[in-house]
This record gives sequence, structure tokens and C-alpha cells, in this order.
Amino acid sequence: MYAIGLDGAKNLAIAITIGFVVLAVVSATAIKNITTKIVSVIVMAGFALGVWTQRSELQNCAQTVKDKAAVQDTSSTTCTFFGVDVDVPEVSIP
Repeated sequence: MYAIGLDGAKNLAIAITIGFVVLAVVSATAIKNITTKIVSVIVMAGFALGVWTQRSELQNCAQTVKDKAAVQDTSSTTCTFFGVDVDVPEVSIP
């Protein structure tokens, strides 16, 4: 068996403590980066879902403008995008 003296034990304890501190800092950085990535992915997925759901609203608006143009109605049209009213100006029919 290996015997370790008091001074050796103190030095070993200091080395292990420093090792744990370094490991804690590295772990905290890795966890922060992973958490940031997860939050970023969730936010981007939320934006993508919001845009995807509004896609049908834009298609309906475009169809309304086309239908009005088909009957020679050139008046402006109001559509909503993310709850905001968007005015489509009068359409000029050639």
C-alpha cells in the first residue's frame, strides 16, 4: 500500500479542489450554452409556427384581391397579419 503524509494529503486535497472548481466552471459554461441553444430553438420554432399559421391568412387575402379583380372591383382590401390590419391599395386592372 501507498502511504501518504499530511503534507501530501493537503497538496492532493488542493489539487482535487482546483480540479472540481475547473470542472464546475466548464460544466456551467456547457450548461449555459446548451440552455441558450435550447431556448433559441424554442423561440425560432415559435416564430416559424407563427409565420406558418399566418400563411393561410395571407393566402386568403391574396384570393380576396384576385376575386375582386375578377369582377372588376378595384377598391382597396383590408387583411390582417399577426392581428394587424394591412391595407392592400386599389388594384389597377389593365
